[in-house]
Amino acid sequence: MNAISTVELRARLATYAGNNLRKSLSMSGYNRAGVLVPIIFRTPTPELLFTKRTELVETHKGQVSFPGGMMDPEDTDVVRTALREAREEVGIQDSAVEVVGMLDDFPTPSGFIITPVVGLLDHLPPLSPNADEVADVFLLPLTFFADPENGRKELREFQGKQHEVWYYESGTHTIWGATAMIVRSLLKQLQLI
Repeated sequence: MNAISTVELRARLATYAGNNLRKSLSMSGYNRAGVLVPIIFRTPTPELLFTKRTELVETHKGQVSFPGGMMDPEDTDVVRTALREAREEVGIQDSAVEVVGMLDDFPTPSGFIITPVVGLLDHLPPLSPNADEVADVFLLPLTFFADPENGRKELREFQGKQHEVWYYESGTHTIWGATAMIVRSLLKQLQLI
């Protein structure tokens, strides 16, 4: 994959958001959640910021995710949820993030509808991970996920249909499930896969 500039990345995401192509879901019994998909431009190759959840959190213990969580009643929208959660989990301040759009909603077998909020950061701000929620914070380049050699897929049943579940291994981290699907959705919108 060739490096993608901030300008080109913004243009591709704006085209997607401007055409109202985003799939929004509403499902009875599911909790609404928002995650921030932080794209960091500290090197020529954009990087994604991930967290590894602790074993202390209520759901998805020990899994790799983007900063995020359930909508609170005081959140005016899911963008506010994603920004609040990123601030609470890893210390990313709202002012450091340029929100450029949202990707398709993803339902999870654990009862959440996740809305990925894509945010650009022109540098990696100082981080202060919440030790109760975050065991690790790490970055991986978009190029890692665009290389088909780095991923594998399995078919799993969810809601009576077969779905692809992607897995990416990087060092001691496994990115899979909803987080991997969000990455793939981002790469598709950026025309990188």
